[in-house]
Amino acid sequence: KMEKVHWKVDGMTCANCALSVHKTLEKSGLNNISVNPINGDVLFEEKPEHTDYKDIIKKVEGLGYKVHTNADAAQHSHHGHSHKSDTGKGLMLRFWITLPFTIILMLHMVPGLHWHWLMNPWVQLGLTLPVFIIGLEYFGKSAFNSLRSGVANMNVLITLGAIAAFGYSIYGLTTPNPQDYMFFETAASIITIVFFGNYLEDLTVRKTQKEVEQLGRLQVVMANMIAYDGDHNENIFPVENIHLKVGDLILIKSGEQVPMDCKILWGDAEVNEAIITGESIPVLKSKNDDLIGGSIIAGGTVKAYVTATGKDTVLNSMLQLVAKAQTEKPPVQKLADKISAVFVPAVILVAVLTFAGNLWIGDVGFKNSLIRAIAVLVVACPCALGLATPAAIAVGLGRAAKNGILYTDISRMEQFQHIQQIVFDKTGTLTTGKFSISSFNTTIDEAEFKKIVYSLEKMSTHPIAKSVAEAWYVKTPVRWLSIKEERGLGVTGKDAANNEYAIGSHKLVADIEDKSHQLYVLKNGVLIGWIDIADDIRPEAKSVIDFCKARGITPVMLSGDTMDKCRVVAEQLGISEVFAGQTPEQKLNKITALNAEKPTAMVGDGINDAPALAKASISISLAEASKIAIQNASVILTRNGLSSLPEAIMLGKETNFTIKTNFFWAFLYNGFAIPVAALGYLHPTMGALIMGGSDVVLAINSLWLRVKKLK
Repeated sequence: KMEKVHWKVDGMTCANCALSVHKTLEKSGLNNISVNPINGDVLFEEKPEHTDYKDIIKKVEGLGYKVHTNADAAQHSHHGHSHKSDTGKGLMLRFWITLPFTIILMLHMVPGLHWHWLMNPWVQLGLTLPVFIIGLEYFGKSAFNSLRSGVANMNVLITLGAIAAFGYSIYGLTTPNPQDYMFFETAASIITIVFFGNYLEDLTVRKTQKEVEQLGRLQVVMANMIAYDGDHNENIFPVENIHLKVGDLILIKSGEQVPMDCKILWGDAEVNEAIITGESIPVLKSKNDDLIGGSIIAGGTVKAYVTATGKDTVLNSMLQLVAKAQTEKPPVQKLADKISAVFVPAVILVAVLTFAGNLWIGDVGFKNSLIRAIAVLVVACPCALGLATPAAIAVGLGRAAKNGILYTDISRMEQFQHIQQIVFDKTGTLTTGKFSISSFNTTIDEAEFKKIVYSLEKMSTHPIAKSVAEAWYVKTPVRWLSIKEERGLGVTGKDAANNEYAIGSHKLVADIEDKSHQLYVLKNGVLIGWIDIADDIRPEAKSVIDFCKARGITPVMLSGDTMDKCRVVAEQLGISEVFAGQTPEQKLNKITALNAEKPTAMVGDGINDAPALAKASISISLAEASKIAIQNASVILTRNGLSSLPEAIMLGKETNFTIKTNFFWAFLYNGFAIPVAALGYLHPTMGALIMGGSDVVLAINSLWLRVKKLK
């Protein structure tokens, strides 16, 4: 699997900017590129032959953007700087500089105010020139760079509109009646209003990042590092956690944030892991327990050593999953990108046709025809199309992450509305996965039996095996000459005396009548004992199954356990469709068959169910925080248990609904505003005002998703 390169690109103001960056990287031979205009994230596949990307960076910066490569990007995000904040400040500064000139220019339109000196064309030129120069420096440069990249952005329209109004007014100065040609205030008002509109858009779009940025801010904190001098005296000094290395010793006191992932060496503490699990009740941690970076020590003091830093930490892997998801595009956005790429040339064509049609067919004169053509240029808004998806996704992902839900595949988000059945694994998904030995029986010495069982089970990663090994721990296990584990079957080991021992399901034992026990133990193919395991049903499982049924989603149980054990759980939860005794291969085949019938989601623990999860329309994994980095599900529930599954389903549907309403608004706005402007019912100044508001409406609609009640 190719490594991904992560950059931050400053100065992108709309989706067409993102398209021009995308096209430039594509022309440079890079693959799997994703560009997010909301947060400036740029991801692409690393090229083995590329040692540095200086030429490519030069090309992107030639378009008028600033590139922060991996190291800079990390620094950039570490200190909580949004790439958009600098853009916002620049836009606001330009707005305040241009506003006084524009207000004075507009005063002659106020009824009853007869300032004749304002009607002087040369005074109007003097007032417009500073505004025009500032506008051209910003919009003109951006427009020129976007045309060079082959994707015309919105600033091309603004620049053409302002140049047309300004140029016509300059031409008027060479005529005997320059007052008949005065459009100076139109040029100035377009530039000033669009500066303000862009600032508002920048502000509201940046708000969509709030939850994700809050996660990011937790990444830089001060740590108390422990060092020893030559006399073995302990010294503690403060250091930023980004300078910590694996193996460093740290002291974490009550009320402090855990600076990086680490393991406790000494002390006990109550730890609030809400940032990862969403569960605010503190968990007791003691020696050898793992601490997750970003969690809070609610009480107690511990000494620990750092186990992971930077991109390897649990919190960072969460952020990377969210960042990756944000840069991906669902199918609906790919269509919008195609429209955005031809939108600006199409609007320019409509403006030319508006001018020609009004001049020769409408017979409204050159001046009015030009005004209408400028209004068409200024009122059109390709940004609305480009921002419809990223704005909604940013809010949806932020809200989800805040509630312990990680979408790692955005294209699956819109599929939630089509899901008709959800397949649940039993062990560790519908049940707690915390096992205890309820009963056992053996034909050999009990101590010897436990020793053999422990020695085999400690070699397995299966949750049941781990629980059994924990319960029957012995200091001197059997030393196996060879050992192998077969998924869905069990573990087999050969000892020094060449005896073969095995532990696993009833499938290990040929022609057995009693298949009611979970584990069977064999010596040289002969049964020497069995073990029964108890596993409690998750307290939230019943309400989650009821939620699915109430929404017409059929719950299905798919398990490797015996039918008797599965039926007990299914009856308590109200699941009527049960497939028991399934090997991983059979699970895979069953999911393939179910998915062929109707869209199917699967919920599993992401370990033994990996092949089957990959085949489901949507794969949902219950992940303990420490496993987040290795999961490949399209949705990960980091909160312990199934409790956030209904919210994940509803949030997927609501985000998709928000995207659709954003597109509806974008198409409706452009479809209505452009003809109105072409027919002369919209002055360019009003057009600029409405255009600035269109993106704000869209961003506010997206922001509503942050607080919207999920039904």
